[in-house]
Amino acid sequence: MTEPLGAVPRPDHWHRPLLVFAVAMVALAVGAALMAVIDQRTVTGAGVWLKPLKFAVSGALYTVTLAWFIGQVQRGRRIADRAGTWVAIALSVEILLIFALAGAAQSSHFNISTPFHTVVWGIMAASIALVWVMTLLIAIAVVRNPGRDRARTLAAGSGIILALVGMGLGFLMTLPTAAQIDDFQGVVGAHAVGVPDGGPGLALLGWSTVGGDLRIPHFLGMHALQAIPLALLALEILGRWVPVLSLPRARYRVLMIVVIGFAATLANVTVQALIGQSIVHPRGAVLVAGVAIAVIGVGATAVVLHREAHVRPGPLRAKVQ
Repeated sequence: MTEPLGAVPRPDHWHRPLLVFAVAMVALAVGAALMAVIDQRTVTGAGVWLKPLKFAVSGALYTVTLAWFIGQVQRGRRIADRAGTWVAIALSVEILLIFALAGAAQSSHFNISTPFHTVVWGIMAASIALVWVMTLLIAIAVVRNPGRDRARTLAAGSGIILALVGMGLGFLMTLPTAAQIDDFQGVVGAHAVGVPDGGPGLALLGWSTVGGDLRIPHFLGMHALQAIPLALLALEILGRWVPVLSLPRARYRVLMIVVIGFAATLANVTVQALIGQSIVHPRGAVLVAGVAIAVIGVGATAVVLHREAHVRPGPLRAKVQ
């Protein structure tokens, strides 16, 4: 990877199966949005087409970013290509089942109420496990192809590693709750913690406003794949007006603070979800940790920018850059 997240790779370098999947997801997202207006049926308290819509949008973002990363891999490109193709296949199976069961107004996740639904849920679980393993192979390829710009290399590597963590956190949702163990109703696993699924939630996202919700760390971690590179892009754009950010070492150090802050926030919201605390009502140690992450992050950034702005140019600095 000569310049991770630098110039956009030539069209023939992008991973085509992932790009095709991403385009298909955009079309399906539009279709799901239209169906959400037309079809007012609900499943576990939410519109039947809300989940397909969210998964289509998320899938498009995820796969187009992977296609970009793979397009810049040189060493290990064959393995990355094959892994990307398997990601596209596995996600296609997942999305197909989600849309099919949405059309039937039936729950797709955690549903083992009948032998048929048990098989469907098993296929979906296996598909996502395969996506995780293939993404791990792509992550290894990305990390093994460092570029000349350390900040861009950091953005690519940390983004995909945090995405793997976020995907892994999703498996917490597959564990049975105490209520399900005591009174089995054909469902094993849940999004919410401390409250039943389907209660009051944030608009569109559906995240619980009265209890913990494991979808939050899952979402946050997965989309580090886009968030970290976008943070670097913002720093590079700001470098046009903020002279210190035009320095490669300054951007690298600020981005390192962003990555550490993102990882700390991911850990904090994971704990918040596991203890059954709503994202809109942080309190206790979770609130203190959140404030500390923000304050330390801002303070560390200010210190780095101040020091970098006052470092005299010289051989050592030129070498670091």
